[in-house]
Amino acid sequence: MAQRTATSTKSGQEQHEEQRLGPLLCWAVVFADIGTSIYYVPGILYGTVGKLAGFFVLLTMTVFILLTFKYVEVTYRFPQGGGVVTVATRALNHWFGALGGMFILVDYFLTAAISCLSGILYLSVVLPALGPQTAFLGLSITLWITIVALVLLGILNWVGVSESAKVSLVGAVIAFFSDIAILVTVFTHISFPEFLALFPQMFSGKALTPVALLVGFAGSFLAFSGLESISQLSPVMKLPRRGVGKIALFLVILTVGLTSPLLTVLSTLLLPKAAADPVLSSQIISLLGGHWGGVFLQTEVAISASALLVFASNTAIIGSYHVFLALSRMEFFPQFILKRNKLRGTPHYSIALSTIVPILVLLAVRGNINILGDMYAFGLLGAFSLTCLGMDIVRYRQRKYRRLLASRPASHANSYARQQLSSTSGPAQKGVQDTADEHDAEKALEAGETAEEKQANPAERPEPEGRWTRSTINFWLGILTTFLVLIAWSTNLIAKPLATAFGGSVALLGMAVAFTNYSLHKRKGRIPVVVTGVEKNFPGAVLAVLSAGSRYNEAVIQSAITNPGKKPVVFLYLGQRDSTRKPELFRMIEPHLNDEQARKDLGRANYLAEEASIECRFIYRHREPGAIARVWQELHPQDTVIAEEQMSEVQEIHPRHTNGESTPGGQVMHLTM
Repeated sequence: MAQRTATSTKSGQEQHEEQRLGPLLCWAVVFADIGTSIYYVPGILYGTVGKLAGFFVLLTMTVFILLTFKYVEVTYRFPQGGGVVTVATRALNHWFGALGGMFILVDYFLTAAISCLSGILYLSVVLPALGPQTAFLGLSITLWITIVALVLLGILNWVGVSESAKVSLVGAVIAFFSDIAILVTVFTHISFPEFLALFPQMFSGKALTPVALLVGFAGSFLAFSGLESISQLSPVMKLPRRGVGKIALFLVILTVGLTSPLLTVLSTLLLPKAAADPVLSSQIISLLGGHWGGVFLQTEVAISASALLVFASNTAIIGSYHVFLALSRMEFFPQFILKRNKLRGTPHYSIALSTIVPILVLLAVRGNINILGDMYAFGLLGAFSLTCLGMDIVRYRQRKYRRLLASRPASHANSYARQQLSSTSGPAQKGVQDTADEHDAEKALEAGETAEEKQANPAERPEPEGRWTRSTINFWLGILTTFLVLIAWSTNLIAKPLATAFGGSVALLGMAVAFTNYSLHKRKGRIPVVVTGVEKNFPGAVLAVLSAGSRYNEAVIQSAITNPGKKPVVFLYLGQRDSTRKPELFRMIEPHLNDEQARKDLGRANYLAEEASIECRFIYRHREPGAIARVWQELHPQDTVIAEEQMSEVQEIHPRHTNGESTPGGQVMHLTM
């Protein structure tokens, strides 16, 4: 039977493997997002820092490179996806995960609005009648067309047209080579000494005071918005993720580093009048190509930029509604958001919210792209900050764990390692190896997986740390990165009050909804379970086994939490594997979040345990031969509580005593050591 299950799982993996993304397609998805920022960032930055726009993009590029180190690590530490939501939840708690979700929603809302508006502005280079100088009912025709475009994108997503990595590849290649064509054209018209002479011009305008330095540094992060999308691709990456992520982000650094700073410098210094104009500044990259390469290059850049920006807006809508779905599955948002229409099977409520909010934002600012740029900083830098802080905490805990292992005698190390099975709701989480394999604990930590994780679907488990990840230099570089990002975010909170007001309002409203929804579930006798942390020493004295479809789950829960001495309980939920699930961009694949019955049963267990003042943790595994035994071998609990009907699944366990208990909910068994 075990062999048949393994064969079935393997065939499912092979079926979906061809749909997974290699380094090139991952680069394409990320660059198709980051690469479009260059079309509107120079003009927005010029309005804030003048000729220093290029300098600040170059300066922030160094922090962007440091950020990529952390985001590579996110991709293989958290294969279930979710980005900042997952990182903050695992490192801190579920409320910080919810806050991270609010930050990324603010980011997506503004990305959808600013990208779509910018796309229409670039199209007006070719079709001047679409420009903002034409008004209709008191609003510019550009704004009306942008709203229509967003509505159409919402309809397309309702129909079921979703993000495609191959389409992103076409768009990313067009964007990159268009940028290169502009650079080559410009450098054929100016000499290298003339290019070098541009740099002193940067500092000939505004004085570079400490305040100006902070404001410019913080504002130029807008040029690198889109990096966070790499963390959303973890579930659909080819294995090993660590290698794929490294190559993909190296390509991102190479292409962004080659185009974004140079184009910002050239456009703002060679076309200062256009950069200062409120309309022309939003078309400046196309105008740069036209100034040096003629009408053909100007038209090509305008059309390609318009298409790519609208495509980036669609990507933001997709990312946004997937965050809505994830937060609803985590039970922070109402469950109606998860509903899918019968006609197309798409989540129409979440799509509607993801489309309507950007439209309302555009109407509120009356299509002013510079105001949108100022509003951008809150969500983007908030998500960066929370991700960086979360990764620092994860790294610190692992370093502390490694030192503790090194300080213990070998005979005790394995016993301690057993206790490190993190209580998570994912299928594979902690980095210790089962002691039955006769490997010492240090090798287990380096291997980065437990014996049961080796039995799991490789696409659903974390990958081991590399040497660089474990290094002290990388750890302190991570601390430095967090410090720099927090400085940028703090600066923007003060320097850009509109961004703080908008982003803070959305985040507070979202957290209010989350708290209200959480309280309603608690009144109904359930406390939603997300995850319970990483690498905590939690000796599970009692293991309670719950399973999908079992009518004895309530009896097992009640028996476990009424244990003498109020010992800690680990609730193990055995769910059914969904072999039909296909990889999908931006989808979070926490197994228990996609299992409605598991959410209900674990929520009930969490509520009753809290009422009884019992400390508890939660593990989710797929129901398959040996699943219970593998968790039992990791925890070695004093008592295992299980429904009598499941006794056939624990034959590998040889307890000292087996006792039955009759409860109002049915017969349960106690396997004691």
